[in-house]
Amino acid sequence: MSKLSTKSSDSQGLTSEVIAAKLQNEIVMGILRPGDRLGEVALAERFGVSRGPIRTSLKLLSEVGIVSIVPNSGARVRVMQRSDARALYEVRAALEAEAAMLAAQKASTKTTSRLGELLGQHAGEVQEHPKGAYLQAEGDRDFHLVIAEIAGSPIIERYLSRELYPQLSLLRVKHRFVTGRGAEALWEHQRIAQAITQNDPEVAKRLMYNHIRNSWGAIEAQLTEAERGSE
Repeated sequence: MSKLSTKSSDSQGLTSEVIAAKLQNEIVMGILRPGDRLGEVALAERFGVSRGPIRTSLKLLSEVGIVSIVPNSGARVRVMQRSDARALYEVRAALEAEAAMLAAQKASTKTTSRLGELLGQHAGEVQEHPKGAYLQAEGDRDFHLVIAEIAGSPIIERYLSRELYPQLSLLRVKHRFVTGRGAEALWEHQRIAQAITQNDPEVAKRLMYNHIRNSWGAIEAQLTEAERGSE
């Protein structure tokens, strides 16, 4: 969840930051869907605040990239276009490949234990649903954020968690029934983890880059198939 930073509030004490966090959670969870209108009056009534904090909250979510504000039209949950998603995955591939390389340079015995435990948990989940949306689940995100944390780069970790992942959640909400790669993704994660724990930065970087590109390739192919099916 993005940690938004405004302290604007009304007489009842709800800050714009708190309201924005609540709305962001609803967007990420799919309660508020892409294209849904976010009316200031309705939201002000819902949260029991004036329109000022609501306006600030929507501006914060617009800066994160998950709300679109159109002059004279208002705010809506952003609709993620394919070109936007492709661009995000390109940035993700570059950032996470760098994170994997840095993590491999700094990996320790503790790193091996941590990644092993996490992937063991994922293996059980994938075994139950081998073609499920593993790549789009919270656990997958945790794996990547753990690597970013091990890498020791606050900038990469912050950008992934506060901007990139919230935006990608819009794609996942819109296409929630797209099948995941399941076992293939887990295998790729295991190879990445092995390269990191063996302190092999170049291999870790290459494997992570290919993993993210494979993820996008699978999503794009299935989106194309879904679009053809709806014609």
